[in-house]
Amino acid sequence: MSIKTSGLHHVTAIGGDPQRNADFYTRALGLRLVKTTVNFDDPGTYHLYYGDQSGKPGSLMTFFPWKDAPKGRHGTGQATTTSFSVPEASLGWWQAHLAESGIETGQIRNSDGEETLTFLDPDGLKLALVAHPQGDPRDPWDTKLVPAEHAIRGLHSVTLSVSKEDATAGMLTDGLGLTFRHQESNRLRFSAGEGGPGALVDVLVTPDAPRGLVAAGTVHHVAWRAPDERTQAAWRDELIDDGVNVTSILDRQYFRSIYFREPGGTLLEVATDEPGFAIDEPLLELGRALKLPPWLEPKREDIEAMLPKLDLPSENNPDAR
Repeated sequence: MSIKTSGLHHVTAIGGDPQRNADFYTRALGLRLVKTTVNFDDPGTYHLYYGDQSGKPGSLMTFFPWKDAPKGRHGTGQATTTSFSVPEASLGWWQAHLAESGIETGQIRNSDGEETLTFLDPDGLKLALVAHPQGDPRDPWDTKLVPAEHAIRGLHSVTLSVSKEDATAGMLTDGLGLTFRHQESNRLRFSAGEGGPGALVDVLVTPDAPRGLVAAGTVHHVAWRAPDERTQAAWRDELIDDGVNVTSILDRQYFRSIYFREPGGTLLEVATDEPGFAIDEPLLELGRALKLPPWLEPKREDIEAMLPKLDLPSENNPDAR
């Protein structure tokens, strides 16, 4: 593969109650809701995007929250842990903060020179906070509940669970242009470029684990960065030439997307960095209003009637921080 990703673009998961989802990710985790829109394939469902101040690629965690969604099952063939990058020596603060929010955490553990704190979101999604010794220069979203000195900088990595590693490793290196870094027991680490927070993926080999079921509390897909549409189109052609079943290029309003599955079963996406989230509302007002793409705008009244009411926490308003 001649084209290589520069790192993670976003992770999309399935949630339950949308209000509970928004409260947790904006208040407990201190992220900004940068876009309130709908699932373009199912407009009766929200699509909520959380990230840094402007929703830069690599900072984004997104959700399709269905209030009555059935419970998923963690297992092979899916991304089983989403990790966020936080400042070094901040995990003690996070442990106390999450406890105050009613979130039970594991013990802080050290592996590969990184300190990690694991926990579950309200729907059972596996999350982790990672304090990386090399630091993370990305600017955080700063709120009273989660001040900048401790705040999440963006995505750190994802963990893919597979029953066999060879074909998945081949897709990561040949299909995405990642580099194999090292192996520790049954965990293999790959990186985009020189690695570091936002450019890492771990492959966890668990041959005896059950097959995962994608539903509430699980990751739907993992997206990787392409700088622009021209690069994405060339990338798609190369994947097809290699025999990969790839979707057409889809307009997601804030980026363009292609989708395909890696051999272990996880759905992957290549998403463009352009055009971003400020194309249809000012930076200071991101996430406050329901935004619809032009082809759904004529159905706005019906869509708004189907969606549950969503009260945005004040922490999402720059004036209230």
